[in-house]
Amino acid sequence: MLYQYYAWQKASLAPMRMFASGALQLLDLPGNPLRETALGRWTAATLDHFEHNTQNFAKPAFGHTHTVIDGVEVPVVEDVVDRRTWCDLLHFRRAVPRPHDPRVLLVAPLSGHFATLLRGTVAAYLPDHEVYITDWANARDVPVGAGSFDLDDYIDHVIDYLRLLGPDVHVIAVCQPAVPVLAAVALMNAANDPACPRSMTLIGGPIDTREAPTEVNAFAKRHSLDWFRRNVIHSVPFGEAGFLRRVYPGFVQLAGFMAMNLDRHVEQHWKMFLHLVDGDGESLASKREFYREYKAVMDMPAEYYLQTIAAVFQDHLLPRGLLMSRERLVECAAITRTALLTIEGEKDDISGIGQTRAAHALCSGLPNAMKRHIEQPGVGHYGLFNGSRFRQEIAPRIKAFIAAHAA
Repeated sequence: MLYQYYAWQKASLAPMRMFASGALQLLDLPGNPLRETALGRWTAATLDHFEHNTQNFAKPAFGHTHTVIDGVEVPVVEDVVDRRTWCDLLHFRRAVPRPHDPRVLLVAPLSGHFATLLRGTVAAYLPDHEVYITDWANARDVPVGAGSFDLDDYIDHVIDYLRLLGPDVHVIAVCQPAVPVLAAVALMNAANDPACPRSMTLIGGPIDTREAPTEVNAFAKRHSLDWFRRNVIHSVPFGEAGFLRRVYPGFVQLAGFMAMNLDRHVEQHWKMFLHLVDGDGESLASKREFYREYKAVMDMPAEYYLQTIAAVFQDHLLPRGLLMSRERLVECAAITRTALLTIEGEKDDISGIGQTRAAHALCSGLPNAMKRHIEQPGVGHYGLFNGSRFRQEIAPRIKAFIAAHAA
């Protein structure tokens, strides 16, 4: 019933949001003598803050309409090259032929946020790579009759996309998909699949959460799978396309993420309020842009979420050599053709130091010349794939690794 209560709460707030919006319009009328008074500014800030924080944040757009190649602005068109029930494979097609640019498949996490969280990651590769990304479906938008989706389906999707893009592709997994991507690449190498990727980059992923466990990992270990099933899995309420589908709601995960850094989020919201009072539109806009993305959340299918909790965070099946997918044993030692790059952040509080690097020991069939590890100082989880440190320090090293293993 929690999801239903949440939907009722959102609906009950709608009249108050309409009132706040109308009152703001009155305050902003030209010549209103109250607008520039201290009371008027605080009233407007309160109404605006309430209106912003009670709205439904829809899936954002990637918004990549152009990139710059060799100093020239080039249009970019977002194409869907493969459409499925649970995922669209997007291609950011540049309006100039660049046949020698490496093809990169960005595998976005299916972990509560939309693939647009990797907007900055995409932008960094557009000038010199053909970029594709997995755009996972919001489970509450998928009718029950469309079937289920679990970790095995995720692995299958990665394999299918690598085959679709053909040989010489490079795959990058950000956070959660590090495990299914490593599994997919292992299965393809074991089968001597001609579409095996040239390189595989794993960024801040939970390959072995026994290494430097974070609070996220500890929480998963403290509770049984049945506890997760009873407490965080809910049915999509009436009115949504996925009515009655069992999901891990995005709003539940968002609440958990915000609780991990509650003091920081409270401080940032107070600063946004003060920016409103002071009329500091530039500082307000940057913070609101972050929270528009951060609060735009999606639901995960229950079977996928529970299988991931059990296999990755509780039983550690991949690092123990016990992970099975479609009755196939995932053997990372079978990887002999795909170069491996792992990246970790010194201040990552989601995937601790050593968890991603654990892939090197598992990929024992790879020579050292085909392996590289980067530990980025002073960077937290999101800084590994977004922001200035990513653009200036991390992305160039990934590009250099891709180039070194392009042929």
